[in-house]
Formats: sequence, C-alpha cells, structure tokens
Amino acid sequence: MPPDLIRPSTSGVSLRALAELSGAAGPVPDLRVTGASLDSRTVLPGDLYAALPGFNVHGAQFSADAVRLGAVAVLTDAAGAAVIRGQAGSADSAGAPHAAHSAHSAHSAAPPGTEVPLLVVDDPRARLGQLAAAIYGDPGADLTMVGITGTNGKTTTAYLLESALRALGCSTGLIGTIETRVGKERLDSSHTTPEATDVHALLAVMRERGADTCVMEVSSHALDQHRVDGVVYDVALFTNLSQDHLDYHGSMEDYFAAKARLFTPERSLSGVVCVDDEWGRRLIDRATVPVTTLTTLPTPTSEPTPTSTGAEVDWSVVPRRGAAVDGASGQPFHLVHRSGDRSLSLASHLPGDFNVANTAIAAVALLSLGHEPARVEAALAVPPSVPGRMEVVAPGGTTDPRCIVDFAHTPDAIDVALAALRPSTRGRLIAVLGAGGDRDRGKREAMGRAAARHADIVVVTDDNPRSEDPAEIRRTVLAGARSAVTDGSAVAREIIDGGARSRAISSAIAMALRGSSGSDGADTVVVLGKGHEKGQEVNGVKHPFDDREAVRTALRAAERTIR
Repeated sequence: MPPDLIRPSTSGVSLRALAELSGAAGPVPDLRVTGASLDSRTVLPGDLYAALPGFNVHGAQFSADAVRLGAVAVLTDAAGAAVIRGQAGSADSAGAPHAAHSAHSAHSAAPPGTEVPLLVVDDPRARLGQLAAAIYGDPGADLTMVGITGTNGKTTTAYLLESALRALGCSTGLIGTIETRVGKERLDSSHTTPEATDVHALLAVMRERGADTCVMEVSSHALDQHRVDGVVYDVALFTNLSQDHLDYHGSMEDYFAAKARLFTPERSLSGVVCVDDEWGRRLIDRATVPVTTLTTLPTPTSEPTPTSTGAEVDWSVVPRRGAAVDGASGQPFHLVHRSGDRSLSLASHLPGDFNVANTAIAAVALLSLGHEPARVEAALAVPPSVPGRMEVVAPGGTTDPRCIVDFAHTPDAIDVALAALRPSTRGRLIAVLGAGGDRDRGKREAMGRAAARHADIVVVTDDNPRSEDPAEIRRTVLAGARSAVTDGSAVAREIIDGGARSRAISSAIAMALRGSSGSDGADTVVVLGKGHEKGQEVNGVKHPFDDREAVRTALRAAERTIR
C-alpha cells in the first residue's frame, strides 16, 4: 500500500516507552519512533522494523536494508539478534566503518552499516500489535470498531454494514478481502486482514481523515498470527464455520479455536453470533464477552430456539407473509426479538438464505451499536454493491443466459450458492468451478460433490493452481462431482473437465447459448471460486485474470459465432 495512504501524518512514541511496553531488557536511547513495518521494503524514516521469524527465512536477514531506509530500531527475538550480530561481526572483520557495539547491553546491537538499538523479546509477533497501537496513538480506541469473522459471509456482511452505516450518517472505513477503503480512497487488498503494523496505521489514517467507524473482516489467520492485537472491537460478529484453511489449522477444532479468540475481553466488548450451525452454538459457551444470538432456522412460534446453554435465541428470522419472494433478487423477512415486543421489516438484496442471514447479522450489529430500529430498517433498504459476491455480469432474458460470478470456494458456500440460484433458473444451471493449489486438499472432492448436487452441468476448471499440477487438482474435484451422480434422478447431469479457466468459461457460456432455445427457458451460468480476484496464480506467477471480464469476453465471442 502507498505510504501516503497507510501512514498518518502525525504519530510517534519514545523508544523507551516501547521497550517498557514490550518487556525488552536493557537501556535504550531516548529517540522517537514514528511508524512500524515488518517488511523491510516498506520501511520509512523513523520506523521500528519488526524482524520476525518466517517460514523460510528470518526477517533479521533484511535488517540492514531496513536500517538503510531509515529504521531507527529493530524488534526481534534472540535468534534474530544473533543473525544481526553475526552480520555486524562479519562487516566489522571485513573493515566496515560501523560495527556492532555493546553500548546498549545484550539487548542492543547495530546492524552492519549503522547503529540502531534492538528490542529483543521472546515472541516479537505477539508484541507487535500493542507496539504498533502505541506508535500510532491507539487509533482503534477513537473509532467504533466492528469485526466480522466466520468461514462464509464475512465480505458480504462487511459491505452490508458499511453501506448501512454510511446511510446512518457515519463516516466509515473498511478493511477486508476485496479492498481497503478510507473515505473515498480505495486500495486492493492482498490479505483479508493486514499485518498488525498496517492495521494500526490504517486506523490512524481513518481517524486523521475524519472517520468515526471502521468495519473489518477478521480472518482466522489474523487471530492466530496476532494481526489484530491491540484492537478492541465494540462488536464482534460470527457468521458460520465450515471446512476451510485446514492446511493451516490442521483440524476444525483448531480452526474454531482461532475464530473464538475474537470473543474475549482482549479483543471485543460484545458479540453477535449466528447459531444456525453447531459451531455458533458452541461459541456461545466459549465466549467470555456478552453475546447477542441470532437464528434464521424455522421454529414453531410456541417453541423458542434454544442455544446449547438452554437460553432462548435473542433474534429470529421469520419470512414475511404475503410478500413476494424472488430468488434472483433476494427476499423480504421480519427480524423478531424473543420478547415479542420488537421486530424489524427487512429484505435481503442478494439471493439465498445465507444472504438473509448476512443481512440479519448486520441488522443486529447495528442495533447493538445503539441505532434505532426504524433507522436500521431504512439504512439496510439501500442496496449494497458487493464485488464478486453473487454479482450479476449478464442479467439474462427470455432466451439469453444469466451469468453470475461468486467467490464461493468451500463445499458449504458452493452448496448454498447453487441452492439459492436453482429456484430462479428457468433452464439449466451450469456451474464452473475449480480448487486452489497449495491449500486445504481435503475439501476438493467435497466441492465437486456440492456442485453436482445442484447443477445440471458441472464444468471443472483451474482456480489458482499455484505450484501444483492443475490437471491433478481437476481430477480430484471431478472425482467428487462424479461420486454425487449415483442415483436415477441425476443421470441427466453432466460432469466435464473444462481445462484452463478461460476455455471452461467459454464452453459453459456456449452450452448455455446453444440450450437457450429449449422449452425450459434460459440457462444460468455461475462461475465460482475467484469472485472479485483479478489474477490467477500459476507456478509463482500471478497472471491477470478476472472472471467477470472472462464472462463478458466469452459472451461477445459466442454471440458473434451464433450470428
């Protein structure tokens, strides 16, 4: 991110205060630290450089580069300090003009080429969030902070909330999977949740530019890796949990434990938890902050839905009787409090029950922040724009296919996305999907099965193969899809190896156009997995690729062929 956006114009704290806060031993000089970075390439003059241990190399290897760019101190661990001192010793023996000195005790040394103090602690990553917050003047404390976690729905819920908050008169910032937004300025995101140094710098910029509220997606990786340390959310939201990221977490239990960390006093003041799945119900037991619960599951009015603790669910979604339901554009519903004396009339602007849940969670969050029910209804009536989430690229017509791009990349997300589109598809439902390489391999067959349960035609293609063989990934997804076509009701379904992604999208759209003259009406083509992404990673190289542009190109080419 450009420094002029992510760095506030005024900030800073004394190094001595940081040493005391981090618990680093030994005296340090009285100098001012004005920023922080853990990437040596983005260091600015006055920064604290965080030299952290990495998967392949220790960040201390790049400390000299950081110092040359203006770092005034280095935060690291004992292993990093040894690397830095070794570099300094090598430079000294080679006749470098500036060698490491012991003037700052065992916890201070100078990287080769200059002299800066070290802050040496046992786990520098675990200290970095608090230090960055101190450097930037604890900006999160001056903003209303909303954090959203869960496997699916984080991005959509974030956009729903940010849109509604603006309608309520708030000045907002957004940090998430698709983009970081400060006022009207936008930057593409590389991670769902940035590193702690960038998080606090961004919050400081938001504060400086007049924002009063920030909506953030909070990933399990971020919680596990201390990226949001030093932030206390006014309200934390939980959408759901299903299989994803097990290549990192190892098990669903560990994945859940990472998410649950958001619902502790160190990270939030209150929570809103959807208890539609087992994990949400378990989270109620685990949370150590006050939690408001929500369900979209149908229940008899005489039998309130209990949580795992036996308590009644606070808010329930009830379909709005007599209201038209359009599976393509969403559906209306009531949000009813268990007391029976409060309710809101709302509508999801996006298709699918899961988007009803996202809208309801956003509404309960706004109520938790103190907004009046009538104003919440009005604010959520404004349709949000959510890139790559059930995004209609071509609306379709009597004979033209409807084309939709969605980010669904887990078995559960694929299942609910296709189930949502099935009722409003007059002809065939054609799904294009793949699975990412170097990620959770255990979900690939399940992704194929989920697609084959709903789609008439499943075209398996490449996602981001990364370092893996794309054909091998496709074979696994295909095997899952074919295993789902086992009964007589599914014999008409086709499972196709579509090869490269652009070719697969073109094939799916050509099939839809050829089938458009059928008596059942126009087909729907849904391209799953990449959503808003504008690149495809193959063998370490990110090539430009946007599913939405690929769909538009394929439509134009197919229409020319038909003419």
